[in-house]
Amino acid sequence: MTGHPSPSVISRYADGDLGLDEATVWTVEVHLEECADCRARLAGSAPEDVLTLLDRVSNGVDQGVTAGPAPVPERRRWSAARNRWLVWQLVPWLTMTGAVLACAVLLQAVQPSLPSLVLLLAPVAPLPGVAVAWSRGSDPAWELVASTPTAGLPLLLRRTAMVLLVVIPMLGLATDRTGVSLALALLPCLAFTTTTIALGAFIGVRLAALGLAAGWGLAVAVPAVFTADLPVVLQPGSLGVWAFIAVASAAFATTRADRFLRRR
Repeated sequence: MTGHPSPSVISRYADGDLGLDEATVWTVEVHLEECADCRARLAGSAPEDVLTLLDRVSNGVDQGVTAGPAPVPERRRWSAARNRWLVWQLVPWLTMTGAVLACAVLLQAVQPSLPSLVLLLAPVAPLPGVAVAWSRGSDPAWELVASTPTAGLPLLLRRTAMVLLVVIPMLGLATDRTGVSLALALLPCLAFTTTTIALGAFIGVRLAALGLAAGWGLAVAVPAVFTADLPVVLQPGSLGVWAFIAVASAAFATTRADRFLRRR
């Protein structure tokens, strides 16, 4: 084909006529790349529905260019605070903790001869929540959260504080119902929490919580239930020891803050 394609060929090309051979189609396309007149003729030969679609697309592009980029929605502040302070996966574990303490109060009422079950459970009451608050398997956004500037020990302490804000009122209510000292429940609770964080710098928070809970149950809680005697570590004279453990382990954890930059 020499010169310009005939109007009939351009019309058939615009209609997508399958009768055009490949050589003719290739020649028309090569010519259209260099000839503005034939491109204009091709545009006039396009079907009405194609022209309508092109006009609609062109108008949409023009409006988008005129309006500029769409504004980026501002992230809600409560969403950011939620990621820094808690994960929703804590809810079932905290609910379970409340249920266990309630069962301890009921058993104490049914069997007054038993040692205080609330005191026996108080040291390990926050440990499930602390473990879940710092577990990559329980936090679907842990990659994003762990990469923020506020990750590490500060993030762990914030989430632990949220766990304690829920567990401590539970312990207060349970001790009030059973008539035991809140201090005897609170200080071991805090000491085990800070010790979990301190050990977590070396073996991981989840493993530390599991080990402390298992050790307390096997060495103290279960024997106390069988002997029906409250252990010495939960007598009023032990308050000073628990306070020292809480302060010492918390201070030690702050000296190992860099170890919490990689969650385990």
